[in-house]
Order: sequence, then structure tokens, then C-alpha cells
Amino acid sequence: MNNVTHGLLEVLNPGLGNGIQDDGRLGYRHMGITVSGSLDPLLAHCANALVGNGNEAACIEIRVLGPVLRIKHGPVRVAIAGHMTPKVRRADGRQDAVPAWASVTLEAGDELETGTVKGGIAYLAVSGGIATPPQLGSRSTYQRALIGGLGGRLLAKGDLIPGGALADRQQGERTAVAWTSPDEPVRVMLGPQDGHFTPDAVQDFLGTDYTVTAQTDRMGMRLEGKALVHRTPACADIVSDGVTPGAIQVPGNGQPIILLADCQTVGGYPKIATVISADLPRLAQLKPGQTLRFRAVGAGEAKAALLEREARWRAWRDGIQTVAPATAAATAATTDDDEDFYCAAV
Repeated sequence: MNNVTHGLLEVLNPGLGNGIQDDGRLGYRHMGITVSGSLDPLLAHCANALVGNGNEAACIEIRVLGPVLRIKHGPVRVAIAGHMTPKVRRADGRQDAVPAWASVTLEAGDELETGTVKGGIAYLAVSGGIATPPQLGSRSTYQRALIGGLGGRLLAKGDLIPGGALADRQQGERTAVAWTSPDEPVRVMLGPQDGHFTPDAVQDFLGTDYTVTAQTDRMGMRLEGKALVHRTPACADIVSDGVTPGAIQVPGNGQPIILLADCQTVGGYPKIATVISADLPRLAQLKPGQTLRFRAVGAGEAKAALLEREARWRAWRDGIQTVAPATAAATAATTDDDEDFYCAAV
């Protein structure tokens, strides 16, 4: 007899800024369709690993205040990767603390209150992955084109979110240590239009701190700091060419803009540098008011950094432990009390 069941989650409160994302909509940039996908894919992969999913499964990306969800049909196994302290209200009236970095199995009638993100971003994974219909090969929400996720928009009260199969409800819960990041400059490769800036401006870009402003969303992160001087006023514009997540554009005011997952496919501002793939997910953990500094690297170091990051993530995944549910909750609760509890990408 096949005991596999499917879950269904009802959104009681959508929270703020929360949408469905996976690894992105690849292969359509030549048609003007952005990649989208998780701002911090490694963090989403962490959440998926904690419920036994593959990396490609869709999650709920939580950016400010997380949603409150009720299990309409279960069981459903969930896990949060990120700095949050969720709570569960069981159908029988009991309340359980369910900190991040441990999975928990919920039954029909249970409610999950995810709470506020204390870092920059977090991800909620559901056993089997969120099963909204894919569009152009992805479930990622892209609001500007109204595609993916739930009608191309963020979560709303009353939404029903289908989950995948929980194949083995007898398997123990999973728990892991927090995924951490060293505090170091964001590595970039200069160009392709660094020649549009004075030599002093390039040195200023690499030698001073920049502050993340409130004008930041999934499309881009505006920074504030020492203005970068173009060689001539005409150098502040270029013939529009291709851009990609991680490209750092500098308009006429001299303040850098880092393009993120929902960025356009072409742009007309010169790009002084591009964030390397290994460091791009780290940007998702930065909040307005925080500062960052850049360091230039070559192609060889960028490739080595990516290989090192992937190896470290595989080691983290291999360190996941399967324990009894009560033990998982206690272990995660201990971790959450630690002031150093934080999750970001390396």
C-alpha cells in the first residue's frame, strides 16, 4: 500500500515581502526574461536539505516578517534556514518552539508562526518541495512579469500552497549547525567598464566602505558612500548591453548599484565591477544601514572561491544529523540562544 501523502498549507497571515522561489528561470535571458530565483540559493539549499529535498525544490523566501501558515492537509515536514524563532500551535492546543536548523513534522490543523527575520533573509522548505505550477521551467516568483509562484505575486491571506510528498513520516527529524560566513570584503572582478572611471575612483571603490540604503529590493541594492567619478560626463552612460546578477552599475551620481536576482537583462550605466559567484549570496544577508567593502580578484581566484564554497556546503550537508523529534527541538533551541547564531553564504 502506498502511504505517500501530499500536504496543503493555508496562509493565515502573509507577513511582509514573502514569495515562492527556487533556483531560478534559466535559459531565457536572451528573450528579456530575468533569472529571478532565491537571493541566497545556498540558504535555500540548506532548508531543503533539512527536509530531505533536492536543491532544486521551491521554498518560501522570507525577507522581513514571516507568514503564519495552517496545515490544511498533512503530514507536512518543514524547516527554516535563517535567523528566526518560529512557533507551532498544535491542533490540540499545545504550543511548541521550533527554532531554525531543525525540521519538524506538522499535522492537519497545526499552525506555524514563523516570526521575524533577525538576519537579512530566511527560507522555509516543505517536504517534497512547494508544488505550484512551474512557468518556463521554474516556480520562482517574478512580480514585474506576474509569472511563477502564486500568480506572480507575493503571499496573500487565504492562499493555498501545495506541498510535495512526505514519503516516510517515521523517519526522525533532521538538525544541523548554522551555516555561517566569514566577515570579509565582497570579492569582485573589475570591469567590463572600469575604464569609464578615473584611476582614483577605482581605488576609492576598493578602499572605502559603502552603506546599504533602504532603496534595496530583489532587483538591486543601492549603496551610499564616496561618489565614484567618471572620466567624463559622457562616460556616465553607455550603449545598453547585457547585465547579470552581481553587476555593479554606477550612474551619474557616482553611487554604486549592485544588481540582484530580479535584475533586468540589459542596462545603460557603466559597470565598474561584478561580484563573483561565490560571494553573490552573501549580499542577501545585508540589511539597510550595514556596510560592506570590496576586494578585486582575478578569474583564477574567483573560480577557486566557488569550488571552495561548494565543497564547504557539501560538508555541511553531510553533517546533518537525524534525531528523534524532541532531541531535534532541544538541540535547535540551544543553538538559537547563541548570540552568534546567524546564517549567510560563504
